[in-house]
Amino acid sequence: MRVTIDAVPLLVRSAGVKNYLYYWTRYLRQESHGVDIRLFPFLGDASSLDHEGSIANPVTTLARLGMLFFLNRIPNNAAQWMSPGTDVFHTCKVLYPPRRARLTATIHDLTCWILPETHFAINIAADKHFADRILRRADGLIAVSEATRADAVRILNLPPEKIHVIHHGVTDAYFQATPTAAAKPYLLCVGTIEPRKNIDRLLDAYAALAPSLREQFDLVIAGPPGWAHSTTMERLRHPPPGVRYLGYVAEHELPGLFAGATAFVYPSLYEGFGFPVAQAMAAGVPVITSGVSALPEIAGGAAVLIDPLSAGEIRDAIANLLTSPSRRAELSALGRVNARRFSWTENARKSLRFFEEVAG
Repeated sequence: MRVTIDAVPLLVRSAGVKNYLYYWTRYLRQESHGVDIRLFPFLGDASSLDHEGSIANPVTTLARLGMLFFLNRIPNNAAQWMSPGTDVFHTCKVLYPPRRARLTATIHDLTCWILPETHFAINIAADKHFADRILRRADGLIAVSEATRADAVRILNLPPEKIHVIHHGVTDAYFQATPTAAAKPYLLCVGTIEPRKNIDRLLDAYAALAPSLREQFDLVIAGPPGWAHSTTMERLRHPPPGVRYLGYVAEHELPGLFAGATAFVYPSLYEGFGFPVAQAMAAGVPVITSGVSALPEIAGGAAVLIDPLSAGEIRDAIANLLTSPSRRAELSALGRVNARRFSWTENARKSLRFFEEVAG
């Protein structure tokens, strides 16, 4: 069986989807046992992960992105001759996949439907066009959580039997991480700076902590600027005492940054999965996160759940955790056990079974 995976997001600046594609395709090839896994368009191996740049050189990147632009302009069957012999084509960006191959895709989240105010109009239009062109006619779909599957069934009216839930994985680097040295204990939040991540309420919650706690613990925020409100970025570029904004942190530096935190705070308004929550737990860090969307499912009873719309509730959860070493130790142990549910090896094995079932 030959499976061709549209890996175009590896050529552009991206966070969660790029992380998923990079590790997913690596482990698919590792576990394939005779299944031919190819990356479209003509990408070969993804040797390193850089969220800020392409996995390929500038000339190759420009050529592949130009090719995609023209492939998606008008109906065509160019993908058929570019990926001959493909049994299953898994698309991310290609809107006119090979007609002779079975079609699959991954549903990461439905934020453009649920929280349209946190996205640009062009992103909303693109996601809805992808849903109409691909998701509704696919032979099989992967959802990254039960919550995302339920949203897809409820909002897009997709047949539930067509959607298979396969959780993301967490790499061994997080389970084996040693803390990065820091001059002062810190709370940590990691994620692209965009409205959905709820950074303003987190900053408000930290500012409302007792002065003694702010003197003892910094708030460290890491993540590249996304489509953030200018006021959010202004607050991060000129932070008050105790707040440190690191910007983009390279993939290989993240495990140590997680492991060094006293607690991880992730008050996102919506997540299809929530990579940082699983990564923090794997690194043994107690977690505070939102009790909405997929986050309770991923937290698995091993985190403090809060209402992300309440800065006061976020503040109280932080204060309670920072003043209770025993509670932090309890959550750290529970989190490590919970994080073991998220294995890239198991993800790859389930995905290969999914492809076999779709291919018939």
